[in-house]
Amino acid sequence: MAWTRHQMASRAARELADGFYVNLGIGIPTLVSNHIPPGLDVTLQSENGMLGLGPFPLETAVDPDIINAGKQTITELDRTSYVSSADSFGMIRGGHIDLAILGAMEVAENGDLANWMVPGRMVKGPGGAMDLVAGVRRIVVLMEHVARDGSAKFRRRCTLPLTGAGVVDVVITDLAVFERPERGARFRLLECAPDVTPAMVRERTEADYEEDVMA
Repeated sequence: MAWTRHQMASRAARELADGFYVNLGIGIPTLVSNHIPPGLDVTLQSENGMLGLGPFPLETAVDPDIINAGKQTITELDRTSYVSSADSFGMIRGGHIDLAILGAMEVAENGDLANWMVPGRMVKGPGGAMDLVAGVRRIVVLMEHVARDGSAKFRRRCTLPLTGAGVVDVVITDLAVFERPERGARFRLLECAPDVTPAMVRERTEADYEEDVMA
């Protein structure tokens, strides 16, 4: 049984540590804000200049003026602060963000990331993705294990334009979790979703990796 999007976000929240400054990308990563363990002191940062994002609001508490970089309505905390977009990107480029959780179209076995465009389709641009993968210390990717056409998204090599080369540290899909101890090392299969076996993951994965889970 594959993980749901919220279960994937909950698993990604386990990558957070006390005191971390964290940027959440568009898509499934935004759900992580609703799964931060109680008592864990984490500050969420958004490229549009918001520092200290709260979880998504209930419908009755939506404020259209409080949005993240993906233009989704979110909530404030008692410590939320606002800065210019330039200062926000300064935090990212200056290495002050500990972790970024991003979506992806493809990840390669060497950690290459493609998450900003498909040739022939109109896109608004890469947003802050290229700055994030260049300036953030640790990159976690949240994505579906296979594309809509059934093709693998964790591949030997990316076929789409890269966002960054060799930048991904952890890959969390609806089927499994992969991690590597350091950049340049091989990814290892650490965990499978309930009722998903390592053999099932291998069958749906193009990338080469090691296994640390029992068959």
